[in-house]
Order: sequence, then structure tokens, then C-alpha cells
Amino acid sequence: MPDIAPLRAVAPNPEAATEALPHNVEAEQQLLGAILTSNEIYDRIAAIVKPEHFFDPVHRRIYEVAIARIQKNALASPVTLKPFLQDDPGLGELGGPAYLVRLAGAAISAFAARDYAQMIHDLAVRRELIALGRDITERAGRAEADEEPRDQIVAAEQRLYELAESGTAQRGFQSFLRAATDAVHMANAAYQRDGGLAGLATGLADLDRKLGGLHPSDLLILAGRPSMGKTSLATNIAFNIARSHRRGRRPDGSEGSVEGGVVGFFSLEMSAEQLAARILSEAAEVPSEQIRRGDMTEAEFRRFVEAAKALESCPLYIDDTPALPISQVAARARRLKRTHGLDLLVVDYLQLLRGASARENRVVEVSEITQGLKAIAKELNIPVVALSQLSRQVEQRDDKRPQLSDLRESGSIEQDADVVMFVFREEYYREREKPSEDNTEAILKWQDAMARVHGKAEVIIGKQRHGPIGTVELAFEARFTRFGNLARDRDGHPADGRGGF
Repeated sequence: MPDIAPLRAVAPNPEAATEALPHNVEAEQQLLGAILTSNEIYDRIAAIVKPEHFFDPVHRRIYEVAIARIQKNALASPVTLKPFLQDDPGLGELGGPAYLVRLAGAAISAFAARDYAQMIHDLAVRRELIALGRDITERAGRAEADEEPRDQIVAAEQRLYELAESGTAQRGFQSFLRAATDAVHMANAAYQRDGGLAGLATGLADLDRKLGGLHPSDLLILAGRPSMGKTSLATNIAFNIARSHRRGRRPDGSEGSVEGGVVGFFSLEMSAEQLAARILSEAAEVPSEQIRRGDMTEAEFRRFVEAAKALESCPLYIDDTPALPISQVAARARRLKRTHGLDLLVVDYLQLLRGASARENRVVEVSEITQGLKAIAKELNIPVVALSQLSRQVEQRDDKRPQLSDLRESGSIEQDADVVMFVFREEYYREREKPSEDNTEAILKWQDAMARVHGKAEVIIGKQRHGPIGTVELAFEARFTRFGNLARDRDGHPADGRGGF
């Protein structure tokens, strides 16, 4: 086997020259030699190693030229690379184009190429961590009036998460056999589960039947006009899932949630205390306005405190930071998944999020936000429920039931979502149509109409990528801001009464 002398350790920048950074020149030589010997190896390591991962600048340039030719279906060998690199001063120090021949000749075997690639990548990450540490130290040492320490922490945390995600290998193509096997496993989980759900059970039976539960990697949009109860419905679903959480061993042998789930709730409109008060109002059956005023009897207050104690271990995590950029939502969701687990993410509501950078065109910014939410759902393999506002054009129609065209900036929201649902309460509009007390006939007619819609709500499924659309009727108790299942007669039709949870 031809002998090849290790390269001199060339630091990527002058400041780092005084300290030996993590590197392995021999691994870089072996990987480059393997690629120059057999170009097919590049396909196996392309998702792992990028040019910037090479420690030595000469190796970086050799790799760049080689992959540029391979990507054009041209041969990359010592002979074909020679014209592009023969004038390179760094390569000249190593013996010129003859160094390329020595690289190819010293390659031991192709099967170890992926291991070398992973080693090169990992060492590059360690160098990035060292550089990031230096940068944090330098910025912390500088006292600048326009930069708060908290801003530095957020920036450093974001860079750390970006660095962590850079090592995530791309899935690429997979065989139909593997995809079919995954589909069978999902169907089996639904078959074995009570109620036949493949996703997370919302606790609302009719909604679960229509959706099959909340499925991993799905983006679900829950939209409605103000006072329709979209926040209440999202809170009810989040609470039901967190309350029924149970950990155990999954069918694939891993540890995790086997029932219910860990829920992350981004509350950009309400404070964490207000959201908690809503949940406790539902659990303790004490009207939320009485909780706000402190107007409770001793029995109600005792129920309220007991509900708080019973739910203190409930895995529902609330982040009420206002005006978050979508990149921060992704970073915080990843952190929650790493530290506590995460099975459902709720965002209330998406129009209060910001894009990565300020944009004049709001439609483009909302498109970036919805694409980011869908990316979070796929990356973390969880359902993401995002609340959305509706435009005022709903109010100008006789039939106030919303439709897809009523979504604000509807193009991107409708396109990126797997499910679009609308919350509609006819009772809200009927209350505002009360005729004059002098008109007895009109009053009786209005009271009859109110009786038919009292305590009822509709969830209109306007889009479902993997299932039917239609309307689901639910019970709504305004005093406790609680949605529930409608009581049904023997034939399965909604009865006059209302069912609880």
C-alpha cells in the first residue's frame, strides 16, 4: 500500500492557530481517496459531509471539485481533477497533482467510507462548538447598549439548535416494502386501540370518529370568528390529551406515551395564568368569570384548589411569550421534546407569530409560518394544531357558517394544512337577533330557534387530506368554556340533553 504522509494541521482561521482544534487529517485523506477511486461512494456520504466539514483547506477544495463533477455525472479521478487544481498553491506545497494520485492509491477500502464521513462531520461539529463558545465569551465581554444579555442567550441558544439540527441525516428514498410495513403497523395500532383510532384521542368521540384522532406529522388548522370558542376547543383537546397521559412500552419496543400525550401550548394571546384558569374552570366546574373576580363560594373555591392539586402533574406545558418568530417556536418545541417529550403542539394563534425576518407582504410571511409549522409536525413526528382567525366577510352572509375562502391569507393556510376545521356556534348569532318584546309572535319564534341551538356547537371539517369532510356536532357549556359530547338517543341521533366527558 502506498504511503502517504499526514498533512500539516492547518487551522481554519488565524485566531485558532494557537490551539489545536479537533481534526483527523488521515480520515479526510481516506475518504477523499475512496471517492476518487469509486465515485459511487459519494451517494452514501453526501447527506453527512459537506465541503465546510473538512479541516484542511486543500482537502476542502479537492472535495468541492470532485462533487461538482460527480453531480454532473462526470468522472472524478486524479486525472480529471488535475486541470482544476494544478495551480492551487496549497496543493503545490503537498507535491502538486501527484498528491491526488497518492490519495487514491492510499485508500484502504470503500466499505469504511461512511464511518470516515461521520467522523469528519462530528469533528467539524466539535470545532463549531468551540467557535460558538468563543463567540459567546467575546460578545458577553463586550458591553453594548443596544444588546441585552437575554438577547445574547436567545441568539446563542438558536445557534446551538441550528448546529444540532445540521447533523440530522436526510431520509431520502425508501423502498415501498418499508413504507407498506409502516402503514400496516399504523393500521394495527388503530385496530388494537379502543375506538379504532390511529392518532391521539381528543376526548370528543364524534370528532375522533371523523378524524381518526390527531395524526403524527399532520398540521391541523382550527379557525373561527371571535367568541366562537376556538381557544376553548383547543384548550379542551390539549387538556384531555394531557390528562389521559400514560407512559409505557410501545409496540416497537421504545419507551414513550402509550395513551394521551405530553402537550406543548404556545399561548400568544392569553397569559399562562389565564389559560390555566380556563382549564381549572372546566375541571372544577366553576365559571371562569367567577374565578377572575374571586367571586366563589367556599365549596367552589375548595373544588378549584382540589382541581389544581389533581392536575399539578399533568404534562401540559405553556409558553406565553408574545410575538414569537417561527424559528423560535421550532427551537422551543425541539427543546421540550428532548427534555420532557412532546406528543402534541398547539399554537394560539398563527397570525400572532412572526416570520424569520420582517416582510412587507403579509401573505408571504403567513406562508412562511404555515410551512414552518408543517415542518415542525414532520420533523418531530407530532400533530400540530394551529388556531387561525377568519375574515369579516363571514358576518356579511345570511348563513354565517365559515368556509375555506374565509381564512385570512387563505391560500397558504389551506394549501399547507392537512386538516382545516371551523368552530361555529349558531347560538351566538341567534342571541343578537332577539326581536322587540312587543312582538309576541316574533319572540316565541325566536325562543323556539334559541331552544334548538342552545348549548350546541358545530365543528365544520372543510378539508381533510386523509378522510371525509363534514360537520361534527358538540355540546358547549359557556359557563365553563367546555366542549363535550352530545347525548344521543338509541338510534345515534343527537338528543335534546347534553353529555359530559
